[in-house]
Amino acid sequence: MSDQTPKSHGRKTIRPSLQPRSLMDPAPELARAWRAQVITLFPEAFPGILGLSLTGKALKDGLWQLQTVGLREFGIGKHRNVDDTPAGGGAGMVLRADVMGAAIEQARRTMPPAAPLIYLSPRGTPFSQPMARDLARAPGATLICGRFEGLDQRVLDHFRVREVSLGDFVLTGGELAAQAMLDATIRLLPGVLGNASSAEEESFAEGLLEHPQYTRPAEWNGHAIPDVLLSGNHGAIAKWRRAQSEALTEARRPDLWAAHRDRTDKG
Repeated sequence: MSDQTPKSHGRKTIRPSLQPRSLMDPAPELARAWRAQVITLFPEAFPGILGLSLTGKALKDGLWQLQTVGLREFGIGKHRNVDDTPAGGGAGMVLRADVMGAAIEQARRTMPPAAPLIYLSPRGTPFSQPMARDLARAPGATLICGRFEGLDQRVLDHFRVREVSLGDFVLTGGELAAQAMLDATIRLLPGVLGNASSAEEESFAEGLLEHPQYTRPAEWNGHAIPDVLLSGNHGAIAKWRRAQSEALTEARRPDLWAAHRDRTDKG
């Protein structure tokens, strides 16, 4: 008989409750798992791509946990309305403050206070690798997926919601942006990547774009792998990769290059 405790036992968070919970329920709240909570009109869109590959394996292994909060459940009236026309006129519809407020209040009851509350918005702070690292160090995050013309500003002000943008473009909703943000964060959690050094060497890890990568065959369609990568000289390989990263960053991302040079000069 094995002494190892099964993964489904002994890891549940204990919280006072009048209602007993089964130790073997299908989605137990894991005490040490990074917690992703998504408020959305389309809970069926999750986990989506997050259920595949490394993030999907990590989800099954309990390294992170996903909870969707269906916004329609908090809708008003027989038709569960979640939106209304903009105050002052204008096109489109706006997500109601009372509906979203109720969803946030219920969702946040089960989240650690240190887990940030984030609204995916094109007017928010641009998402970045440092932001992903900060989120990975938190106990989790609650992400709000917007729809239509956006969310009543009073909700953002009342709950002090942080607005984050995936880029200078507009999507029909925040679900795709939420999945991208979660993917970038979850892969940084301990144990998710097979090789921890992968996260240290990729693009943006040091404020630079990643160097070119090659693998077998040694020659393909007349293109050969650079000789230095086949030399076995690890010092020369590291130097070549660094030079390639710097050249690519300077050519393709002058903003990153300027920031890198500024840090180097100050250092």
